[in-house]
Parts: sequence; structure tokens; C-alpha cells
Amino acid sequence: MQAKKWFSIGLAVTMLSSVALVGCGSKDDSNTADNSGSTSKDEQVINLALSDEIPSLDISKATDNIAFRVLGQINEGLTRVDKNGKAQPGVAKDWKVSEDGLTYTFNLRDDAKWSDGTPVTAGDFEYSWKRTLDPKTASQYAFMVAWVKGGEAYNSGKGTADEVGVKAKDDKTLVVTLDHPVPFFAEQMAFPLFFPQKKDFVEKQADKNGADADKVLTDGPFKMTEWVHEQSATLVKNDNYWDKANVKLEKVNYQVVKDSGALENLYQAGQLDRIGLVRDQVDRYKDTPEYTVIPELTNGYFQYNEKNKLFTNAKVRKALTYAVDGDQYADIVYHNGTSGATGFVPTGTSNGNGGDFRKDQGDLLKRKENASKAKDLLAEGLKELGMSSFPATKLLSDDGDVSKKASEFIKEQWRQNLGIDVEVENVPFKLRLKRTTDRDYDIVVSLWGADYNDPMTFLDMWITGGDFNENGYSNPKYDDLIHSAQKEPDSKKRMSYLYDAEKILMEDMPVGPIFFRASSGVAQQYIKGWQNNMSAPDYDLKGVYIEGKKK
Repeated sequence: MQAKKWFSIGLAVTMLSSVALVGCGSKDDSNTADNSGSTSKDEQVINLALSDEIPSLDISKATDNIAFRVLGQINEGLTRVDKNGKAQPGVAKDWKVSEDGLTYTFNLRDDAKWSDGTPVTAGDFEYSWKRTLDPKTASQYAFMVAWVKGGEAYNSGKGTADEVGVKAKDDKTLVVTLDHPVPFFAEQMAFPLFFPQKKDFVEKQADKNGADADKVLTDGPFKMTEWVHEQSATLVKNDNYWDKANVKLEKVNYQVVKDSGALENLYQAGQLDRIGLVRDQVDRYKDTPEYTVIPELTNGYFQYNEKNKLFTNAKVRKALTYAVDGDQYADIVYHNGTSGATGFVPTGTSNGNGGDFRKDQGDLLKRKENASKAKDLLAEGLKELGMSSFPATKLLSDDGDVSKKASEFIKEQWRQNLGIDVEVENVPFKLRLKRTTDRDYDIVVSLWGADYNDPMTFLDMWITGGDFNENGYSNPKYDDLIHSAQKEPDSKKRMSYLYDAEKILMEDMPVGPIFFRASSGVAQQYIKGWQNNMSAPDYDLKGVYIEGKKK
């Protein structure tokens, strides 16, 4: 999942996840809890938490892991992914792929319906994807739909909607023609960006689409009935969902909880059923049966805004990156299995051939070796820029307690190791997203959660002019490697392009990796059927049920 851009010459710390990040842009506070409310034994109600306000539930405009998490429960795409990340039938009961891997024919279920009882049609998918691609929509995620033939041309204003290779052959048949083979395309259909949208509903809501509970139409296992901004949201079982017989939960209560201490207190009081843990909380619970480890493909990194003269110099960017001890950061800020980054692509990311991209590539940062060079690199960079001292700079971060802890650590690392001081600004998540999107920052520490399990989800962000290239980086050699990988059918050759691309990225250092995030938490043992996903949405509540809860 990809992040958004922010405000001014502040040093901005952007932490988004899948979330992912999901990839989706991802938020730094690793909370997974929910709304209060006492329930009786086996009452099918679950109380979970969100670490901040939901920025938007407009499918074409959402970019962060909080929105993707909720969208994944109330909507459904052509496919869903199982616990192994493999595509399974969703709204599409089946599909066929041409021999050249370019044409997908999806056959939709006859009983797929919207929450208002009307049929979900192939035309709803065609409309949704073309709305995302429409330049007027200004979707940051349009580049992923642009993999469809004619998509990039339409999105850039050089083509028309009619030329885009997504066509409703009839109400129940969708034909998609790609510009180049995408080996994970079926799995990608489970990503919220590819969910359907009903044209007349969206157009009636206009710019308020996805902004309130009554402005959200859904086709998934649940529907939203209440959204109290900055506080809570309520989902209930969607009785018009085609597979409602296999949806056991009747209600999902979400509560916004930014503080990890408050989160733990709510869990202990029985008002939250599942939460994420950080720091000393991990040690308190790690030997209990409630403790759970949550798999992630999420990285945390600095973005250096090259609109600011200071960050046009690679030595300055490297100095700031090397001066922060990623392993110490991981332990002090998280203490939950998170580790210091050794490159940009996180450990666990597939190499497309059954292996691990990070393990194959190795450590490109060599942080311990380079830490001793950081101060000299900064001095050399400033001299090359004609600067006699490090200028006033701000660090922008979220206002949750994990983000505050992170920004304090970074500030102190730079003071100790580089002799510089930065000002920290802590602002609400939604504002930080806007300020980063607007490129109104100096440095942003962003989190990125995988949109799909492939290194491309982390590396294609940095092509020249990319929608999530929020720092202004440009290197023609890097662009060529990414474009070559996008079109290469041979998996090993494709991966070699991506290995080389990451090496260039780490040599230029427009982004400075800090950590690879892991997650741990506690969950009440009466929660059954929980499914974590490695990409957005980060979990799936469709098969969850409550069993054995005491009164």
C-alpha cells in the first residue's frame, strides 16, 4: 500500500502499513483493537481497534492501510486470497487466462449483490477501474490499474476510456486485457483498488463518496451502519452478500485508539478482543496463550524531499540514513520482532521462484560499517552544497504514542551521531498524509505495506513521476530497469532487473531504510477463524466467529 504526500519544509515522518501498505501506505502505530460493548456467550460480535481515523472509503482514492482494512471487510473484488495468499473465487466464480498471460475472462456470480439488493455487474468493475484511471479522479493508485492495456494512456490524458482494456462483455462477463503479463494479477484482484463501484450511487454522492456511513455502498460480507469520525465505526453482517451463510459475525465494532497503553487497558477490561503490542507489552504477554505473531511485509524508511536544496545531495541523504541505528530503533520503538532494515525490500518478499528476495540480495546498507562514516559524509555533502552548517529542519510525525517515541529516537540519534538538531511536529494521521502528498516536508519516515507479495510493490514507487514518488527522485537507469522488469515474462530475468534496481536505489539513497516491521499482539481465545494477510487488506473477517466466550 502506498503512502501519501505531505506539507512544507518540515521533516516529515510518514508511517503508513499495509500498512502497507498496505502496501498500501501504512500507519506507524501497530494497533489492532476495537469498540466496547458487553456480549453474551457466543454472541457473534467482535470488538477491534483502529489506530486512527479512517481517511476515506472512496475505493478510487483510498491509499492507506486503515482504509484498506475496513474496505476489505465491507467490499469484495473478483477474487479473495486464502491464508496462503493465493487467489480464490470472490465475486467471480471462475476465470480463464489466455496462453500469453495477457487476457483474463472473469465470470461473475449470478447471486452477487450490493448491500441495497441490486446485482453486482461486470459493468460495475469496468466503471470502477475507469473511474480510478480518469485523470479527473486524481487517484494516486491509478498506476496499478494502468497495467491494463490503454490504462496508462488514459490516465495521462493521451488516450480515452473506450481504449482501456477492461470491458463488460455482458452483465456477468468481464474481459481484461493487460499491457504486459502480471504473474500475480489474480491475487491483485483482491486488493481494494480493484473492487467494483456502482456508478449511479457514486455520482449521486459526488465528492462526498466514501466520506460517511450512508455514503458507502458495499458488496462484501459486512456493511457499515455507523461512522463517528475520529471515534468509532460499526459494521454489521450484509444479508445481501452472496455467501452470507458462511459469515458468522453479526457485528464488528471499531474504536479509534491512538495510545498503546489505553489499548491494553481496554483489552484487559474486556472491551477489546484483539490488540497489537509494542515494547514492554510484548514481554508481559509473550508467554501467555493469548500471544500471537502477525506476519507482515512492511518497511519503514526516510523520504528526502528534493524540493529542498539540502536533500539534493546524496551524501547528506546517506549521512542521515546511516546515523540512525535501525536495530536499536526496532527494539526501542517496537520490541516485537521488528528488525533493522538491510535494504529497501523487506525480508519475506517473494523472489518469484520460491525464495526470498532479501536473502538473495543480501545487506545493501551495511549500517554498522557505514555508521562511522556518517558525520564525514554530512560534512562533505554540506560543503558540496556551499552550506557552512546544517539548516533548520523539522521532523513531521503522527500523534500516536508509537510515532512520538519514534520521532524522539530519531531526533536523538541525529543529535548524538551527527551533531544536528531537528524540530519535531506531531500531527493527526490524516493531516500527515495530506502534508506528505503535498510534498510539504523535508524528511518523511514512511511505512509501506505490500500491495502484493512481490518486490515490485516496493520498487516501482520510485520511477520518475510516479504517483508515490513523493520526494522527486529521478534516475533514468532506475526507470529503465523497472520498466524492463514490468514487461519481462521470464521470472529469473525479471528478478535480476529488480535486484539491480534496488542497488541503484540504495546507492542514490533518495529513501533511507530504517526497519522491517513485524507485529505481535494478543487475542482472546474465543476468536476463531482469524485470517491474517501479507498484503492489503491485512486481515479478513469473513470466516471469523466467536466460540466459548464466557458471560
